[in-house]
Amino acid sequence: MDNGDSVITPDAVFEGCRVPVWGTVTLGHHTEDWITAEVLSRKKIDDKWQFYVHYIDFNKRLDEWVSEDRVDCERMQLPRKDSKISSLSKNSRPASPDVLSPVDPRKLNAVLKKKRSEGTEPELAEVSPRAPPVTGSMSRAFNVHGHDDVVTRMKNIEMVELGRYRIKPWYFSPYPQELVSQPVIYLCEFCLKYVKSQKCLERHKTKCLLWHPPGNEIYRKDTISFFEIDGRKNKAYAQNLCLLAKLFLDHKTLYYDTDPFLFYIMTEWDQYGFHIVGYFSKEKESSDDYNVACILTLPPYQRNGYGKLLIELSYELSKIEEKLGSPEKPLSDLGLLSYRSYWSQTILEILLDVKGHDGNPPSITINEICEQTSIRKEDVVSTLQYLQLAQESHGEEEAAHRSEVHQVDTKGLEQEREMVACVKSHTHLAMGTLVC
Repeated sequence: MDNGDSVITPDAVFEGCRVPVWGTVTLGHHTEDWITAEVLSRKKIDDKWQFYVHYIDFNKRLDEWVSEDRVDCERMQLPRKDSKISSLSKNSRPASPDVLSPVDPRKLNAVLKKKRSEGTEPELAEVSPRAPPVTGSMSRAFNVHGHDDVVTRMKNIEMVELGRYRIKPWYFSPYPQELVSQPVIYLCEFCLKYVKSQKCLERHKTKCLLWHPPGNEIYRKDTISFFEIDGRKNKAYAQNLCLLAKLFLDHKTLYYDTDPFLFYIMTEWDQYGFHIVGYFSKEKESSDDYNVACILTLPPYQRNGYGKLLIELSYELSKIEEKLGSPEKPLSDLGLLSYRSYWSQTILEILLDVKGHDGNPPSITINEICEQTSIRKEDVVSTLQYLQLAQESHGEEEAAHRSEVHQVDTKGLEQEREMVACVKSHTHLAMGTLVC
């Protein structure tokens, strides 16, 4: 790039800059527009630049490599020393950034010259980033350092094949380096062992004796089954499961030790075996009485009511343990939607069944709702507030009267019931057999 009023070229775009990227925006409908993005990495292929970008105000699972012809370098914005891109480490959407204005080429020249003199100019990204050691169970804690590490901020796997599905990952997962460089990672859908080629997978299938997850089957209804896996007894399976789940969960951290966890695997049965649909994990002994550590429905099975079924099982187990339960926080954006939907439906159904006594209007306390559902008090309160159905009575919040529920949210409840009805044959645990 020359001095003066020269055109800013893709060579001048480096990590940390914000640039407009031409892409498709989905806000009720598909439309093409310029989207502000932060450059996380760059690489050069056949003398053409490619940039790995994070779209500001959008979920990290949409991060991608884009070609230089989709980037408007003229409107590049240099990184500010005091700027912190919170959208990479929080689930909530941050405020929209200011409109990007063209950067002064002379100022850009000065910045690049300073970076070169200090030896801090970013190097080109490798096509296949290095992978951290393979790890096991997941924690509720944020990976504080991981979000600042350019390696873990970037998707490192192009595609995974699991049974009859090929799935595009959403996030980084620390699979071994020799697999990361492959266009597809092949997984055995019964033991979740990962291999680098279709031929290796076929060879593994001749030796794999599993046709369902290891552990005890604790629930069955039609083609749906749940298996309970002990992280100590089935360490290899548990670690493989966590590696798979990390591809679709960004807010969890991987650790080596799976011993303190139980895993509940949801499967669909056919003539070939029990195929994994989703799972949740929980600590064997939780000091905070959490009944879920991680929960995931695999992408091919999403939007079928399976998430609610996973959540329902977690609370059924809490009822058996005679405890109030709650998922570990923070929840992902999709996790929060699933839990809020389950909590709303469960609590509204209880409110609609409340009867009045001795001529008094029907009422129920929050503590009574907790006892019937095993949902923790703060989750009940937040749900009632979300539904605008909570009122205070003598210092204690009390759920709204049945007549008020009919007036305010009966229509919404009926819509939820209609939505669940299409999959109710396998979304209500009471219709099956739960063995513990």
